[in-house]
Amino acid sequence: MKDHDPPRIPDLFAALLASAKDAASARAFLREQPLDEPQMIGLLRLAVPVTLLEALASTAPWSERPRVLGGVCLNPRTPRALAQRLLPALYWRDLADVAASHRIEGGVKVRAEALLKERLPDLRLGEKIALGRIATPAVLRLLLLESDAKILEAALQNPRLTESDLVALVRTKDAPRPLLEAVAAASRWQASYAVRLALVLQPRTPAAVSLAQLTSLVEHDLRQIAENPTLPPLVQAAAGRVAAEPRQR
Repeated sequence: MKDHDPPRIPDLFAALLASAKDAASARAFLREQPLDEPQMIGLLRLAVPVTLLEALASTAPWSERPRVLGGVCLNPRTPRALAQRLLPALYWRDLADVAASHRIEGGVKVRAEALLKERLPDLRLGEKIALGRIATPAVLRLLLLESDAKILEAALQNPRLTESDLVALVRTKDAPRPLLEAVAAASRWQASYAVRLALVLQPRTPAAVSLAQLTSLVEHDLRQIAENPTLPPLVQAAAGRVAAEPRQR
């Protein structure tokens, strides 16, 4: 490595393991090593000593940099109490990453989700769209109640959204019309029989959306729809007609 080249992450990690034996030596490492923010975040992806994690949280300028504190919280070696204390300082994206991480203690993940839900009203449209693609189920349920079609489209493609969770949301008494329309238009869910049936059984679903699903339903469900007094008469009548039509074997 040339003298003017930045130190590589493996070299920094080796130097850290050799020197940061206690709190004082960890702070000395931070003073002596010429690290920039990307290098520090890269280092935090490794199994760094707890002494460094604690030193970062209390040593300027690192303790004032939300992305670095996000790296501390995302490190599975970070003590729970320390992570809980740092979470409010994180950017929304780091909170989402903490909530979704399989390596983080459950209580920390729940707190990250709670903070993220509190911040949802203040996020910009683009941020909500990006969050919709990666959010955990607790946050995703709130995003699916938004009215913007782009947010709904992103959230409906989120791999963490399960069929059972979506069906339950569609069936809720106050399911919003934008959600029902977005679900019907989402290519991912058009092949789901349970979702199509839930749309038809939801009285708030626009009649055009419900009618479009009928020919794909089985006779038993069609007859239940035809006899369901909570549904629009037009949908009931159409379901009865489709149920009475001869089916191809």
